[in-house]
Amino acid sequence: MTDPIRPLRSALYLPANRASAVAKARSADCDAVILDLEDAVAPDAKAEARAAAVAAIKEGGFGHRVLVVRVNALDTEWGAADLAALGHCPPDAVLVPKLCHPDEASIYRAQIGDGPELWAMLETCIAFTQLGAINAKAASANLTTFVMGTNDLALEMRAKLDTGRAAFLPLLAQAVIHARAHGLSILDGVFNDIADVGGLTQQCQQGAAMGFDGKTLIHPKQLETANAAFSPSTDEVTTAQSIRDAFAAPENAGKGVIKVDGRMTEILHLREAERTLALDAATKRNTA
Repeated sequence: MTDPIRPLRSALYLPANRASAVAKARSADCDAVILDLEDAVAPDAKAEARAAAVAAIKEGGFGHRVLVVRVNALDTEWGAADLAALGHCPPDAVLVPKLCHPDEASIYRAQIGDGPELWAMLETCIAFTQLGAINAKAASANLTTFVMGTNDLALEMRAKLDTGRAAFLPLLAQAVIHARAHGLSILDGVFNDIADVGGLTQQCQQGAAMGFDGKTLIHPKQLETANAAFSPSTDEVTTAQSIRDAFAAPENAGKGVIKVDGRMTEILHLREAERTLALDAATKRNTA
């Protein structure tokens, strides 16, 4: 299980074989860097990208950013070689595509060894019929994080992936519920139109309201928007501080329900406030 307070507001995808992009990612304002060996890399560049990812891991310099490598699936001609290479030089996490069945997480874990976390893409229809069983085996495989793959999911569903994502809302909610039930982190899918800042803002706010920890992104220009949406606002931090201070007051010792700023406030609101303050502190550490 991951630390639930670890910020994952923004996870930036970039092709592992683009040296200039990898270099810039070391100072990018993101919480995770995902070096991609899969969709962003052409078949004839897979070996080059794999070698570049290993070199980037060895060089380091990513600071607080969670360093993730998205590998090719084991049923492709590149998957086994990807996992073998990372077994000798593990990143913080390995992201596996198109996880569909309950036993797959354990198969990937056996390939990569005990070191890195296992992250998994939810991007197939069959995965959503198996989520309960997949989650039941998550802990034993150190599967810590789900990542929505909404582009591939839209293709399989033959559904329209617009900004509002009406066709996907039940699945997004289902994924969040399963992640929370088993203590996993969960990241929302990418927004494809780099120039549409308004659309990205709308989708980030939607994901934050649904309970996602953050969003996967395809361009550094999208980082500021995602970080803002998935960080506690000034008003939220102020309210959380008021709730914490009120419960800490001597006259409220042992009480389960008190009044804060005219509102009935329970212990569950205190727990929410404590998490908000911890997330705020953690995001400030990352940006210091």
